[in-house]
Amino acid sequence: MSDLDNFRAETRAWLEANVPPSMREPVRGDADVNWGGRSADYGKNPDQKLYMDRMAARGWTVPDWPTAYGGGGLSPEQSKILREEMQRIRARNPLSSFGISMLGPALLKYGSEAQKLEHLPRIARGEIRWCQGYSEPNAGSDLASLATSAEDAGDHYVVSGQKVWTSYADKADWIFCLVRTSKESKQGGISFVLFDMESPGVSTKPILLISGYSPFCETFFDNVKVPKANRIHDENKGWDVAKYLLGHEREMISAMGLGLSSEGTLVEIAVERMGLDANGRLADPLLRGQIALHEVRARAFKAMSERFLDELKAGRAHPAQPSMMKYYGTELNKSRHELEMAAGGSDTLEWESERSVNGAAPRAWLRTKANSIEGGTSEVQLNIIAKRILELPGA
Repeated sequence: MSDLDNFRAETRAWLEANVPPSMREPVRGDADVNWGGRSADYGKNPDQKLYMDRMAARGWTVPDWPTAYGGGGLSPEQSKILREEMQRIRARNPLSSFGISMLGPALLKYGSEAQKLEHLPRIARGEIRWCQGYSEPNAGSDLASLATSAEDAGDHYVVSGQKVWTSYADKADWIFCLVRTSKESKQGGISFVLFDMESPGVSTKPILLISGYSPFCETFFDNVKVPKANRIHDENKGWDVAKYLLGHEREMISAMGLGLSSEGTLVEIAVERMGLDANGRLADPLLRGQIALHEVRARAFKAMSERFLDELKAGRAHPAQPSMMKYYGTELNKSRHELEMAAGGSDTLEWESERSVNGAAPRAWLRTKANSIEGGTSEVQLNIIAKRILELPGA
C-alpha cells in the first residue's frame, strides 16, 4: 500500500471509532451547527463538543493549517482524503467558524508570528467565535467607501461608526473589522483590526428577515478602544488584507452549491418526499428532468471545486476564480432549494410545526435569496469575471 492508502485506511478507522452517531445525522437546523465560542452551550447536544474536541486534538478542524497553529499539517492530498472519508460516513463539519474560513487564512498570510500564535490555536479549538465587520449602511458593494473611523490615540485606536449585515454579531466573541485610519486615499486609508465584542462601546441590534429568522445584525461602535497590537498588517494597508479575505469568503459561500450540509442529496430528498412510480422513478417527469439537470451541474461544479482547491494549494489559482465559484455556487444553491420546495409540494409551505421542524424548508428557501447579495452581489462577481478572467473591454 502507498503512504496515501495507509493514510486513508487509518483515517477511515479513526473516524469510524471517534465520530459519534449523532454527528453523522443530517443537519436539520441551526441548532445542529457547532459554531464554538466562549458562550457555546452544549447542554442539549454534548456530542457536538466531544466531536469537536476529538477532531481539534488531531488538528482536523483545520487539517491543512500548520501544526504550530493548531492545524493538522496535512498535505493537499491528505486533506482531500479526509474530506472524502468524512463524506463517506456523512460526518458533520466539527466546527463552523468565520475564524477558520475567513480570518484564519488572512492571519496566516498577513499576521505577525505573535498574532498567529495568539489567535489561530484558539480558532482551531473552537474557543472564540468571530464575526466580520465589513459592510456599512453607505458602503456595500462599494466597500472602500466605508466611514467607520479609527482615531490614533497613541498605543491604541478609538473606533467609532456602524457596520450592517454583520452575521451573528450578537453571538460573536470577537470581530475582524475594517476601519478608516486616513482620509487621504479611499482604499489606501483603510486598516484591518481585531477586537473583543465585549469592549465598552460595542452594541448590536438584530435585523429581521422575511424568513422570520436572521443571523444579521447592525453593529455600533461608540469610542471603542482597540490596541494597535490588534492591527493586522501595516496601517492604511488593510485593503490588501480585505481583498484577500474576500476571496476566501467567496470560496466559503460557493460551497453552498455542493449542498454538503443539507438533509441528503437532492435525489434522496425528492424520493423521500415524493416516492417512486412502478418503474422505480420519480413520478413527475418534469421535476425528474429538472433534478437530473441540476445533479449534472452540481457534479460539474464539485469537480471544478476540487480542481480550484488543488490549484489554490499549489499557488496556481487565478485571483478572480473565487468570484466565479461564488457566483455559480450560489446560483446552484438557490436552484437546489427551489427544487426541494417543488418536491415537497404543499407540505413545504408549513411555517410552524413540529413535523416541518418549524418550517425549516421554506425558511431555508427564503434565506437563499440573499446568497446572490452577500459576499459581493452576483452583478459585481460577473463584472470581475468579465474583466479579470474573460478580459473583456469595459463599457
